[in-house]
Amino acid sequence: MKKKVFLTRTLHDFALKELKKRYQIKIHSGKIPIPKTKLRSKIKEVDGLICFPYDKIDKEIIDCAKNLKAISTYSVGFDHIDTEYAKEKKIRVGYTPEVLTDATADLAFSLLLDISRRVSEGDKIIRDGKWKEIYGAFDYVGVDLQGKTMGILGLGRIGSTLAKRAKAFDMKIIYHNRKHVSKTREKSLNAKYVSFEELIIESDFISIHVPHTKETDQLFDMKILKKMKKTAFLINTSRGKVINEKDLVTALKKKTISGAGLDVFETEPINKKHPFVKLPNIVLAPHIGSSTKETRIKMAEITVENLNLGMKGKKPIYSVGH
Repeated sequence: MKKKVFLTRTLHDFALKELKKRYQIKIHSGKIPIPKTKLRSKIKEVDGLICFPYDKIDKEIIDCAKNLKAISTYSVGFDHIDTEYAKEKKIRVGYTPEVLTDATADLAFSLLLDISRRVSEGDKIIRDGKWKEIYGAFDYVGVDLQGKTMGILGLGRIGSTLAKRAKAFDMKIIYHNRKHVSKTREKSLNAKYVSFEELIIESDFISIHVPHTKETDQLFDMKILKKMKKTAFLINTSRGKVINEKDLVTALKKKTISGAGLDVFETEPINKKHPFVKLPNIVLAPHIGSSTKETRIKMAEITVENLNLGMKGKKPIYSVGH
């Protein structure tokens, strides 16, 4: 008899076809994310779970699953899963890093270009019928990237790939990590290690590439935002909760910093009543860091393979906690 697998949301046709060959599958088709009560009842009998980054797979959910052998998340992050408890229960956990590195770095750089050259702002001016005359010498100016300092918080896969883009634009690159990267990597990226304080004070652009942890929760609050240059821009494609949104709204209104580009938010999705929406000096993207056709297909392939390996008691391609 085929083992049972539950998906909290549908995947590509090729992935579903592959899963159906091996398992009895059920797919949640209602409200996203799946309500916790429904997840609790659906997970009871299954052997495998495919989830997404907004599904909270905590101790309570894991305890409901009597036969669970593998959790495969369609995401680079895994902070929505209690991985320690899963390990205790001998449940394999797989995730999908690396494949979305280029796509996310590209999006971070897109936000940086957009906010520095005021592209989205201009698009709105035209659509609202407010472009009445050709701009003059001092009107509607953006800023150059050449020679500016790019501060990267977290020089991991995505941060390093972003550094390559910044290097191509002749930007000066500084970074802060928990520890130095190798001298070879620093040299190839032309990146200099600095303290967190220096990164905040010296950067013209700060791009955040850290996970959401106790240490990084609400890290960018008013105290930090005030230390940034008034001309600086903040870019975030990592996790929304790394920024205190109320403080960022105040900082953007008061021009404490020049602008921001965000792909992630404290609570998602945000709606048109969110205070960010009324601000001209912020570019908003609907959490699309990995959202390219090619990347999403690769993520689906890895999600299925991680599940298959985990169901056999083997280590997923990208494994957490084992």
